[in-house]
Amino acid sequence: MSKSKAIAAAVLATLSLTGVAMSSAVAQESPWLVRVRAVNLNTADKSDPVGGVGASDRLTVSDKTIPEVDVSYFFTPNLAAELVLTYPQKHNVYLDGANIGSFKHLPPSLLVQYHFTPDAPLKPYVGAGINYTTLSKVRLLNGQGSLEHDSVGLVLQAGVDYAVAKQWSINFDVKKAQIRSDVMVGGAKVSRVKVDPLMIGVGVGYRF
Repeated sequence: MSKSKAIAAAVLATLSLTGVAMSSAVAQESPWLVRVRAVNLNTADKSDPVGGVGASDRLTVSDKTIPEVDVSYFFTPNLAAELVLTYPQKHNVYLDGANIGSFKHLPPSLLVQYHFTPDAPLKPYVGAGINYTTLSKVRLLNGQGSLEHDSVGLVLQAGVDYAVAKQWSINFDVKKAQIRSDVMVGGAKVSRVKVDPLMIGVGVGYRF
């Protein structure tokens, strides 16, 4: 074999082995991604007038920054499902600026996401899904007021991951969720509050 043929054969062999190694690495990449975020929950503060049409008194719900953990599973490089979790969060309720009590809510969400550039360092995505919020420890108007036990609504999402290492990334995420509840006093509905928070989060992700 001539020297040029030997070099060509060696180059082809190297390229073949590199292709096999890259394919193996892709095949071995875990479908699991876990993120931890700090999320600012900014409520919409929209409610029906307390007491019906023509009344001026309205309810508002306090904003809050909360911790969030989400777990994503990638069915394909582009398509993933994400479960968003936290622990029960306490919010104060105000009537025309006066504190009338508080409640706790637990708002897990399940979303389907599309990731646009999974092989690039900058990985934008969008998502949509369902939010299920359970309400507990409702204490309004010295025990005279109450809220519905749970709320089911849509949630929309947009975000981006930026890879800083093989498995680590920085995440920026925005979600808008529907969280609503009737307000009851003495068994009668007096208003309907729309929490509908805008959630802006920053965190880190780890791909197993």
